[in-house]
Amino acid sequence: MTNNEIADKFSTLAKLMDIHGENSFKSKSYAIAAFNIEKLNVGLSELEHKKIETLQGIGASAAKKIIELLTTGKILQLEDILFSTPKGVVEMLNIKGIGPKKINIIWKQMELESIGELLYACQENRLKLYKGFGEKTQQNVLESIEFYLRNKGNFLYAQLVFGAEQFIIYLKNTFVGKQIFVTGQYARQLEIITLLEYIVAEKIEVIDEKLSIQKAFELIEKGKDYLVYKSAIGIKVKIHSAIENVIEKLIETSSSEKIYQKLSNSNTAVAKNEQEYFSIRKLPFIPAFLREDENILLLEKEFTQHIQTADIKGLIHCHSNWSDGNNTIEEMAKAAQSRGMEYLVISDHSKTASYAQGLKEDKIKAQHQYINELNVKLAPFKIFKSIESDILNDGSLDYSDNVLSTFDVVIASVHSNLKMTEEKAMARLMAAIENPYTTILGHLTGRLLLSRPSYPLNFKTIIDACAAHNVVIELNANPNRLDIDWREIKYALEKNVLISINPDSHSIEGIDDIKYGVLVAQKAMLTKENNLSSFSLAKMEQFIQQRKQIKNI
Repeated sequence: MTNNEIADKFSTLAKLMDIHGENSFKSKSYAIAAFNIEKLNVGLSELEHKKIETLQGIGASAAKKIIELLTTGKILQLEDILFSTPKGVVEMLNIKGIGPKKINIIWKQMELESIGELLYACQENRLKLYKGFGEKTQQNVLESIEFYLRNKGNFLYAQLVFGAEQFIIYLKNTFVGKQIFVTGQYARQLEIITLLEYIVAEKIEVIDEKLSIQKAFELIEKGKDYLVYKSAIGIKVKIHSAIENVIEKLIETSSSEKIYQKLSNSNTAVAKNEQEYFSIRKLPFIPAFLREDENILLLEKEFTQHIQTADIKGLIHCHSNWSDGNNTIEEMAKAAQSRGMEYLVISDHSKTASYAQGLKEDKIKAQHQYINELNVKLAPFKIFKSIESDILNDGSLDYSDNVLSTFDVVIASVHSNLKMTEEKAMARLMAAIENPYTTILGHLTGRLLLSRPSYPLNFKTIIDACAAHNVVIELNANPNRLDIDWREIKYALEKNVLISINPDSHSIEGIDDIKYGVLVAQKAMLTKENNLSSFSLAKMEQFIQQRKQIKNI
């Protein structure tokens, strides 16, 4: 059991205790324990039980429950409180804008026990009648519920990687010697997946029989040439049967409807593989991840410059334990080196982000001195001095020009007051772009996939401004963000705006999120030449120097 899984148990217990109105001192102690468990550098399951009892930041009661969990696989108190809480009330914890205290009122005073009932109550204007629920809160809750329900059953690409790859192995072991393909949304590398799809070159009756014997999944739908199952984690899995023309079925299921309509109307010849399928139609080969917009069919020759994870030469936008990261700068640097990187751009949070231990001016000075010492020690590897500076409400950054001038790279990001009109969001971002110290515009839209929508923006105006002010746009590779959206990158490339695929990592493990940024960058036809984090160390140093000269800073 991982530390994150253990921390989730304690976080859930603390929230449920608050929902039930139990001892607030106890619930707070479990919430603190959850926070500290996530910060540990060693797995609790690897420690002796006596050692767990001595860990700082974890009380005696929490330590006993950790040992209980590791020994029995459950926490009895959590099991009991879950049993006494309606499932719909527990599910309300997924709704943004209502914490345990408000859920207590919703359940105990409003007598609502499901999200559906809560949605109806919002629509009936009943929430604002209760203390702590004004009209604005009610509207926010309503919008959050609608957003949650729209995305229920959807998954981030990163959440399904292991399961999707394991299932293809399972199919190959079950249907030995048969052609098997991954297709659909996963093959197209979409950032949100609602259905996993596979093709098996076998009769539907045989597929049905073999899978029903093994009882791996619950069959929920059966068609003439397909079966749909529900997996243990909730994602639907669709198995297509194809015998005579497997490649035709593969192209059909791995292309957008408009693309397949044009392809299927152009020729009916049977192909042995995907490359031959396009060759028969006198078209350059188009991989599944580009089969979205039918304009791709206008390509005169095959596009082969797809960016790869191996093309990333430096890690830009990484956090350390100087702010809210788990690891030291040296640990992050050595992890970057071990992955073949030439440099690290350490970008801790700025002073406005007090919740993330943002760096005040004296701390910045100390960090820069530390980085100087590390650069001597780790040469020729280099650590660049950077900051993720908060874009304030008026669009200014939260340091003086004198402080901003000490950084090699300034990433400007919005972290607060995210509910903005387009007018407000545009004014705020445009001011940040025009700031001569802004090097990179961080996670442009503020979205969290399946959790928080982006604020409204005019992308072309933003991109035009970045082009005019020589500002790079981040493609934040965290699978919860993947922001800027790949659909908007095409215009940025037309305007010669550099993109930077950045991990926004808060730990060594987070570094590897870079691969998810690369996957969506491939959909945008981003090349390594147009990606800042693909610059070599020498080219990165040149970029920083030239930019400072142009900006006269």
